[in-house]
Amino acid sequence: MTEPDTIVCKPTRWFLFRAGVMVLMFGVFAVLFYMDGASGYRSKNEVFYLHRAFQKANDEFSKMNQAGTLTPETWKKFAAAQFVDLPPDSSVLPASLRAPLPWPEILHDYERMRPLQWNLLWREYTKLRGLNEASPEEPYDARKIKEQWVVFWVCAALTLIIAFFLVRTLRRTITATADAVTDQRGRRVPYADMRFLDLRKWDTKGLAFVEFDGTSGSGRLRIDGLTYGGFKKEDGEPAEQLMRMIRSRFSGEVMEYAMVAPAPGASDTDSGPQTG
Repeated sequence: MTEPDTIVCKPTRWFLFRAGVMVLMFGVFAVLFYMDGASGYRSKNEVFYLHRAFQKANDEFSKMNQAGTLTPETWKKFAAAQFVDLPPDSSVLPASLRAPLPWPEILHDYERMRPLQWNLLWREYTKLRGLNEASPEEPYDARKIKEQWVVFWVCAALTLIIAFFLVRTLRRTITATADAVTDQRGRRVPYADMRFLDLRKWDTKGLAFVEFDGTSGSGRLRIDGLTYGGFKKEDGEPAEQLMRMIRSRFSGEVMEYAMVAPAPGASDTDSGPQTG
């Protein structure tokens, strides 16, 4: 089989999948932390203080009716004068919640309070209000809410950064022709300008580095075979084809790891970087 005149290594599905998963993961985290910081923790605080008000109402009704003489009028008058115990810092509560907050109407009902089954009343009340029945064990203070915003901004920044690199990589390729290599940043380096080829990480990480100096200037090319081309046999191993073309036209110094035949009496594990 003759060697192709041009080899184009596009972004691999492995890289695109990994980057896509990271964008999705950090994006989901950003949304969740935003929801908690913007309203989630405040709504949970509302549930916490309302839940505690139902418990308190149950205790108060039990105390006032110990002798069995509590009347509906007395209880209703007492309940109407009660307010939910809210924290002094209103920033940890929903913006729509205004203090002082009276006890919910359901707690004013003598007949419904008499069985002392406040948990059933709470379940009914949350269902009508569309609130979460489960109450947090402790309220969330302003520091906890601020932490959600901090983590949100971190996740949002990571999402944007990874998305930027993903989109940028999608538009890039590494191309090898008969006389030069053009890297992912668009730098075209003739084989004649290549001075040193570092292949020590090629077999393990798919990374190679080419130092060049000549008409194309001087610098270093980074060839990432896992990101561009890949090594899948069903795809024809584009990265390996690229490297074979470079090596077939390269006349400088090559450094790579190679097994060295052990000398008599030497350890079987003796090996080291070899140049050629």
